[in-house]
Amino acid sequence: MTLAGDPTSTTPAARVLVIDDEPQIRKFVDISLRSQGYATLLAATGQEGLALLASKGADIVVLDLGLPDLDGQDVLKELRQWSRVPVIVLTVRDDEQQKVALLDAGANDYVTKPFGIAELMARVRVLLRNAARAEGAVAPAYDDGSLRIDLARREVLLHGQPVALARKEFALLALLVQQPDRLITQTQLLKEMWGPTHADDAHYLRVLVGKLRHKLGDSAAAPRYIVTEPGVGLKFVSERPAG
Repeated sequence: MTLAGDPTSTTPAARVLVIDDEPQIRKFVDISLRSQGYATLLAATGQEGLALLASKGADIVVLDLGLPDLDGQDVLKELRQWSRVPVIVLTVRDDEQQKVALLDAGANDYVTKPFGIAELMARVRVLLRNAARAEGAVAPAYDDGSLRIDLARREVLLHGQPVALARKEFALLALLVQQPDRLITQTQLLKEMWGPTHADDAHYLRVLVGKLRHKLGDSAAAPRYIVTEPGVGLKFVSERPAG
């Protein structure tokens, strides 16, 4: 991972996704980040930010709580279904209970508005250093030589080629691969993926599994990776059966 401001580095600049609906704040943070050597992605809504994270990836996210389409905490909860990217939350409230709630929901740090740019840059540097250390110590979630799944990077490779997964497809794969060879019930998966009101919507899961299998080159008739126990649930098979 690049150290910001290091002109001799040949590795890509760390990418920061800024999700904030205030144009002046986006511009201010964008200019400040780029002046320090970071690459930036900018989003004005929660949905736009989630889509950018899913399609482009990021090394860190700066997330405003007051968004026009989704509450910032809802954005945080959704991205935590499929990404461990560090998140700094921008909040206008210096409220201890809210800060605890944000950290419980998966935020790594928070900055209270109005904030100084030097403080924000310092917090970005700290989280990127911590992420780089953790990345060096943690192996990909799965790699059998054909399929490689790296949850930290949100990267899936099949025979060395990137596999483009939609948000829900990656979220389902992440849920399964983090508990390999364990049957996870259909009800549990539906609640995790779509919420408790969809616990009986099994067709949602069938459609999603079909799309995911197709992209992984898996077969419903003779699955290598994603096995269905009819009426019960799914499991990710970590080792190819003998014979």
